[in-house]
Amino acid sequence: MRFWNILRGLQAAILVTFCGAGPVLAGGWSAPEAVVPASALKGVHGLAVLDDRRVLAGTVVGNATWEIDRSSGAAKVYIPGPEGQADDIAVGPKGELAWTSYLQGIVRFREKEGAPIRILAKDLTGINSLAFDMKTGQLYASQVFLGDAMWEIDVAGAKAPRLIAKDLGGFNGFEVGPDGMIYGPLWFKGAVAWMDPANGAITIINSEFQVPAAVNLDGKGNLWVVDTRAGDLSRIDLATGRKHVVRKLKTSLDNLAIARDGTIYLSNMADNSVQAFDPGTGGLKTLVAGRLAVPAGLKIEGDTAWVADVFAFREIDLTTGAVRDIHRMQASDIEYPFAVGLGPGQVLLTSWFSGSVQVLDRADFRTITVLHGFNAPMDAQFLPDGRIAVAEIGSGTLTVAGGEGYKDRRALVTGLSGPVQLAVGPDGALYVSEAAGTIQRIDLATGAKTRVADQLALPEGLAFTPWGSLVVAEAGARRITEIDLVKGDRKVIAENLPIGLAAGPGLPPPYVATGVAVRPDGSVCFTADLDNGLYCMRRKAN
Repeated sequence: MRFWNILRGLQAAILVTFCGAGPVLAGGWSAPEAVVPASALKGVHGLAVLDDRRVLAGTVVGNATWEIDRSSGAAKVYIPGPEGQADDIAVGPKGELAWTSYLQGIVRFREKEGAPIRILAKDLTGINSLAFDMKTGQLYASQVFLGDAMWEIDVAGAKAPRLIAKDLGGFNGFEVGPDGMIYGPLWFKGAVAWMDPANGAITIINSEFQVPAAVNLDGKGNLWVVDTRAGDLSRIDLATGRKHVVRKLKTSLDNLAIARDGTIYLSNMADNSVQAFDPGTGGLKTLVAGRLAVPAGLKIEGDTAWVADVFAFREIDLTTGAVRDIHRMQASDIEYPFAVGLGPGQVLLTSWFSGSVQVLDRADFRTITVLHGFNAPMDAQFLPDGRIAVAEIGSGTLTVAGGEGYKDRRALVTGLSGPVQLAVGPDGALYVSEAAGTIQRIDLATGAKTRVADQLALPEGLAFTPWGSLVVAEAGARRITEIDLVKGDRKVIAENLPIGLAAGPGLPPPYVATGVAVRPDGSVCFTADLDNGLYCMRRKAN
């Protein structure tokens, strides 16, 4: 933890130095060209209608709460990180605002716009959804995924949270009804239910869902539900419990909020989208959306790029910019991919969040196996002999997995200073970027390591050019650098780039590691975690 805190301080200091209005180019390279354009938000989750003009949208990975104009769709950060990290948002009866910082385990609150932010509860791992009782002002919050419980939160901050019930089955995006009961989905049970906050007793309303993510009441006797796996917006008649699918949407739906005029706002984590649905006319309007969600790991072959997009795994045609979904969160078995590796017949998706490396068949992208038990793996790549190398930042270890089902594991190298990304060099050795500012060459036969570059600013993604040099993204300085490993010379390709998303408290500073890949013609491409774009820079002829 101390190592991560030191790196975070260095990153912040460097970012102050290198922030600028736009990219600064070195000679010999074109300006970054957007293959996939920038977009707002980062894996949008909870929604709350703030007033007649604005709807608020929460992001967890993006560490911020956004404000979106209900008419124009114009979006801007409303509460920046790390305080603004929000999985769900609730507006109280007096205009109070409360939100859950999921990765931080914190419930935050402020009495009105511009008022100081207060922490109402902490150490609630996986704190997820919350809602006010609009009659009494009571606040309730649930833990999901990293916990499973419902709590009553004291808005005065004087009392510890009261445990209402636990082991619920994932009481996710919920709302308190005018009867004082809590209405919500049971994520892991495919059902929608109501809970009595006095004793935690649950009554099932309907159990015909795949993965219900959130519900909202419309005040007309209807409960509206989004099913993230099915991609459905449904209406339940509370009097009968009967379900009606009203609109087919994309999968990866996360939440919804209903305005006083009846408009239903919907969030989709894989598309960074917020849409407005009119239940009277059936009209659907997209206020904000992006082609990528949170682009991280990147690999390229020919004119095709593959991106680990945290909430999706995607393929991109570099000639047209067309984006194709391979897998989307909740509609598939992917586990929040942060890095991607390519082999001749298989694909690797790595997630430090779930501690996993997922092996896919390259022919149809079905899952062959999922390897768990790694200590915050940042990247995994195939070695020339078919084994898998895994960079575990949590332990500073480079682990090699092989054999049947890749069950045979051994530590090839230990004591690394924050291993982030991997690349196999033209010499057959493995190169590892370290968050401490170095790049190590690893002899795969002996495990011997040799430092080939140092004094880098949080190096992340790296790739080799056709002429043998190494290109690395220095996220702490928001630049991409080319290194001649023979001469030791360095050349900045471009700086003041939209990379280097800051991590929240307690998270590894590399966080969303910038992906770097080189096309056959020598063009350097990179993912941009600050604006969700994919960019390429062409090498000019000498």
